[in-house]
Amino acid sequence: MNQALQILHRDPWLVAISKPSGLMVHRSRIADDRRFALQMLRDQIGRRVYPVHRLDRGTSGVLLFALDGAMAGQVNQALRSQGADKRYLAVVRGFVECAGVIDYPLRERRDKERRPAVSHYRRIATVELPVAVGPYPCARYSLVEVRPETGRMHQIRKHFAHISHPLVGDTTHGEGRHNRLFRVHFGIHRLLLHAASLRIRHPATRLDLTVHAPLPEELRRLFRMLGCTDQVDDIEPRRPASGGLRPQ
Repeated sequence: MNQALQILHRDPWLVAISKPSGLMVHRSRIADDRRFALQMLRDQIGRRVYPVHRLDRGTSGVLLFALDGAMAGQVNQALRSQGADKRYLAVVRGFVECAGVIDYPLRERRDKERRPAVSHYRRIATVELPVAVGPYPCARYSLVEVRPETGRMHQIRKHFAHISHPLVGDTTHGEGRHNRLFRVHFGIHRLLLHAASLRIRHPATRLDLTVHAPLPEELRRLFRMLGCTDQVDDIEPRRPASGGLRPQ
């Protein structure tokens, strides 16, 4: 029997879930998956649902659906005109700057034109592991909070690859040596990207709606092993254990 999705918010117009890593949002011609978030949620609550944004298969966290087509259109319009405050947690290779903005246009496919894409980030913590990777005796990583201003496909993954700090676990834009390190030493077989929170202006109530997704157990376990926070609500790190990730 399929495990039920965790519902983070539900009202007469919208429902938000915590999407597990590895689960696609909806059916696609490029995948032969049998389970999808849209169909699972529809069956779980017994009514049709409409996705209003996307998460990559490997990304976990907040995923929002509308409960009718008209509301889906209103949410999409609100996202285009008013924007949304989306906050992600990511583990990237190397020590990134304390904070920065990646302003680099992206294209979804090679035959498409580049479109503006902007991501804001701040470094939360760093870790140096005594494991040789390539010519370096140690491996360095950063835990970052990312706030994408735009919503291009694979935006966060492409942006951090562009500045030579690819996400750990990214098999398309990342580096295999670092992905293998996390598989071998920490048992991590997923993309280290989590949609921690989403805030929008609710089209029906006209009030701000903020939804938080708790860290999956595998990420809590990883951050404990690294000496970092084991619980992220508002993406505020706690003081790590000695020798682990260091607050910035």
